[in-house]
Amino acid sequence: MANPTGFLQYPRVEVGHRPIQQRIQDWHEIDQPLVDRVLNEQAARCMDCGIPYCHSVGCPLGNRIPEFNELVYRNRWREAAANLHSTNNFPEVTGRVCPAPCEAACTLALNDRAVNIKQIEYQIAERAFAEDWVQPLRPKVKTGRKAAVIGSGPAGLAAAQQLARTGHQVVVFEKDDRLGGLLRYGIPDFKLEKPVLDRRLEQMVSEGVKFEPGVDVGADITAAQLRQQFDAILLCMGAGQPRDLRVPGFELPGVHFAMEYLPQQNRRNAGQPLAETRGPSIHAADKHVIVVGGGDTGSDCVGTAIRQEARSVTQLEILPRPPDGENPETPWPFWPKIMRTSSSQEEGCQRYWSTLTKSLTGTNGRVSELLACTVEWEAGPKGWQMRELPGTEVTLPADLVLIAMGFIHVVHGGLVTDLGVQLDGRGNVVVNGWMSSVPGVFAAGDTVRGASLVVHAINQGRLCAAACDKWLGGVAR
Repeated sequence: MANPTGFLQYPRVEVGHRPIQQRIQDWHEIDQPLVDRVLNEQAARCMDCGIPYCHSVGCPLGNRIPEFNELVYRNRWREAAANLHSTNNFPEVTGRVCPAPCEAACTLALNDRAVNIKQIEYQIAERAFAEDWVQPLRPKVKTGRKAAVIGSGPAGLAAAQQLARTGHQVVVFEKDDRLGGLLRYGIPDFKLEKPVLDRRLEQMVSEGVKFEPGVDVGADITAAQLRQQFDAILLCMGAGQPRDLRVPGFELPGVHFAMEYLPQQNRRNAGQPLAETRGPSIHAADKHVIVVGGGDTGSDCVGTAIRQEARSVTQLEILPRPPDGENPETPWPFWPKIMRTSSSQEEGCQRYWSTLTKSLTGTNGRVSELLACTVEWEAGPKGWQMRELPGTEVTLPADLVLIAMGFIHVVHGGLVTDLGVQLDGRGNVVVNGWMSSVPGVFAAGDTVRGASLVVHAINQGRLCAAACDKWLGGVAR
């Protein structure tokens, strides 16, 4: 262990953010890394807990957290980087965007504040790149087998990297013009600047992964052609079907899904012309913006609208406000459902809880108002049920309404339909040992799980690649 009494000697130190009035003027990342001395003390807080729930219950990847904490404490950074990369293909990404369920499962969190695992992971990854320790891992022997990975999000990239390192010829198809999927166009730059992604892609190219951006598989290349050209196919397209807000006025101009809005700003930041995107230009400048949905995507919309100088930003959540501090319904070591305020919400937005959107109305052919009411949640024989409270209706000004109510399943049209893979009751691809109902067609990430965390996607990409590698080793062309 790092320091037997470290958790008694040192309090948790939170990561600082750039001042609000400074950071909302640009699109750069907001976190301020800890200095080495403080990070060393934070690593020393990792205690000899016997059973490290942080990496068994908390981390889907099984990151060996106590081990890399000790290595950081002893200033053995290169070993810490090797340890971290042994289980996580992209720690520089998870160190930025993962909500850190590992910290919720930290034993110290039972009666104190958890070890700052996420920041330690982030700074290990950044040190590895700064010291040029991240090098291509090329296979010694090529197998001659070919695998097509559909989608370049976290699941697809993790699967592609693992398969390439085992000697297979891997081609990643991406429908967008640039690589990264959700990481490229779904996460704002103030949370994940894109050069962070580009440097990892360079490593993968050096390892032999071939990328084909701008190819919509199912349209530009058929499922039959794909099966003819490749020994295995891995479906890693994510859960791209958004949950609709089917209320009167939904069709009005000025009402958009979050994933119509967020990618446009990422394209602007990258200097890409918006003419390449589908639909009209969407911008929040001088508008009353309402974000429907209280999750991470909604928070990303809030931060983006504030930086675009919206007149006001309001966020609506249909669920009740969670409790502060502890929640007996979600005990340790599980992820607690408690009140949280994101860095974007800190920057200035009004939040409504237990609020149902009832209708949208327009002026001069564009959305101008949103009608909402308060709801109450009651436990019934069929689970929690919602009831509108009479007399609670409120009308809010709304020049731009962004729907961030989550995603329900993989998009079914095109490739999924053409391949004929089995779907479950929620619309996700069914797998058994990571293979779909069609032999040689595998699936992982949100395509299988539904919308979830990046860390789950990376883990499933790795597991799917291992299953695919085993299958390829026993199948002759």
